[in-house]
Amino acid sequence: MCVSTGKEASLRVYVWRTLRKLGSVHLHQSVCLLPDRPKVRRAVDRMVLKVRGQGGQARVLTAVFDSSEDEVLRAEQRAARDVEYAEVVERVPQFLAEIELETSRGRATYVEVEESEADLERFHRWLAAIGERDYFQAPRGDEARVEVQRCVGALAAFESAALAADTSDLVGGVGTAASTGPVPQLSIVEDPR
Repeated sequence: MCVSTGKEASLRVYVWRTLRKLGSVHLHQSVCLLPDRPKVRRAVDRMVLKVRGQGGQARVLTAVFDSSEDEVLRAEQRAARDVEYAEVVERVPQFLAEIELETSRGRATYVEVEESEADLERFHRWLAAIGERDYFQAPRGDEARVEVQRCVGALAAFESAALAADTSDLVGGVGTAASTGPVPQLSIVEDPR
C-alpha cells in the first residue's frame, strides 16, 4: 500500500493507526504489507476511501512473493507480534504483585476486586487486539495467554478472599447490630413489566 496524505496531519495519524492496528509490515516510508484476507481487505478499503474522500492519495497493490521472501515477511510479522506479546507477559508480575500486596495488607475488598477486574479486562482486550493482527501465529502468543490465565486464577482467589472477608464481617456484625441499631433488610421486588 502506498499512501500520500498531503499536509493533513490527522489523516496521516488515522492511516498510521489503522495500519498499526492491522499489523502491517513496513518496507519503507509509505509502503506497507498486509496479508490479503477478507477482514484486512475490508479495513484497508475503508481506509483508502477515507483517504481519497479527504483529498489524499492511496494505492493498494497485490503482490506475490517467492516462498523464501514470503517466509521472511511472515517471520518479520511474527517477530513484531512477539514484541507485543512480550509486553503483556512483562506486565503480568505487576498485576500478580498488586493482588498479593492487597491480600497481605488484609485489603481483599470488593473495591480492590473491581479494580483488579478492570485491569484484567484490559489484559483481555490487549491480548485480543494483538491476536487480531497475529496472522502467522507468533510463538509468544501461547505464553501470553498462559500468563493472562494466571491472572484470572489469582483474581478468582482474591475475589474468594474478599467474599469470605465481607461475609465474615456481615456475620460478625449481626451479633452487635442490636446495640448499634437495626440490621438493614434487603427486599426483592418483582418488575411488573
